[in-house]
Order: sequence, then C-alpha cells, then structure tokens
Amino acid sequence: MTPSYHARMRAPDAGAPLIFAFHGTGGDENQFFDLVRQITPGAGIVSPRGDVSEGGAARFFRRTGEGVYDMADLARRTDRMAGFVAAQKAAHPGVPVYGFGYSNGANILASVVMAAPQLFDRVGLLHPLVPWQPAPVDLTGRRVLVSAGRRDPICPWPQSERLLRWFADQGAEVTSAVHDGGHEIRQAELVALAGLLTG
Repeated sequence: MTPSYHARMRAPDAGAPLIFAFHGTGGDENQFFDLVRQITPGAGIVSPRGDVSEGGAARFFRRTGEGVYDMADLARRTDRMAGFVAAQKAAHPGVPVYGFGYSNGANILASVVMAAPQLFDRVGLLHPLVPWQPAPVDLTGRRVLVSAGRRDPICPWPQSERLLRWFADQGAEVTSAVHDGGHEIRQAELVALAGLLTG
C-alpha cells in the first residue's frame, strides 16, 4: 500500500517542476504553499503535513529532546516519506522533482535524500540539523542549498558546516545562505531558495 499523508497539492503546468514543501515543527501543509506559488507560479506542489504530534505541534518524526532524535522512528518515517515521494513522482513521469524544508521539514527531507538520493533533482535545506553521521551516497548532478544562522541555538553552526562538507563530498553542487542570526528564515535565504527552484 502506498504511504499517504494529509497534503495540499496542485498538479504542475506543462514543463514545470514538481516541488515538495516540508513545514517546520508546529507548521502544516499551508506554511509554504503560497510561497511556492509566488516563486514558481506554474509548479506542481506537494505539501504534506507531518503525522507526529509533539504536544499538539505537527512534526515528521519523534524526538526525545531538542536535537535528540528517536532514530528508529526517524528510519521508519524516512521510509514512509520516501514511498510517498516516489508515488507522487511516478504520477508525473519525466517532470523534474525539487524539494525544500525548514527545520524539522529540512531534517526529514535530508534523511530521505540520504536514503533515496535518486528521488530529488534539487534540494533546499533551511536550518537543518543532522546529528548523525550519514552513509556515503552518490549525489552527482544534484543541486543542494543549505541555509543556516551562525547563532542558531537549535542548529549549531559547526553542524551546518559539517553538513555542507558532507554534501560536497557526495558530489552535489552545493550552495549556502548563511546569516549571523538564529533559527529564523531571513530574506537572503528566500532569495537563495528562489534561485534554486527557478534557476
């Protein structure tokens, strides 16, 4: 059975990409939907809602504390999300598939890319936190954006630097958008994301 999520979707116009948008903790399928419409009006959009509740806040996988992940749950939900993405991709054969996520959404997206690198052509990770050591994968020809804040209390800058190096080591074409603030998304990150989705 194909995994499913509560999601807000629209089909791509001819020649346009299919873009997956993954919300942060406490967000939902509406958090980035209109942003994608503004950046790429003709794009298809798949914006799933995380199916884990943390005190009423939607997330994509469980954690036991800030930055402390339930790794078994992450593995299960990574497989589930990869299946969901693969099914949506199969419904639009030949269409470029992009994805981006913020915070918890960036983390599930990063985990899916590490488990199934063939699913996405371009990936935007806004304030991701990957506290585990990923296994090597082939990301040759893939475009990856990582954005971060140097004073982000949730995603420490050294972790972001390590992730940028890891993606480069896997052969990805990596760009970054880094500011001196914290966990908030700033305008320069949105400009970089727009470049990734439309360039």
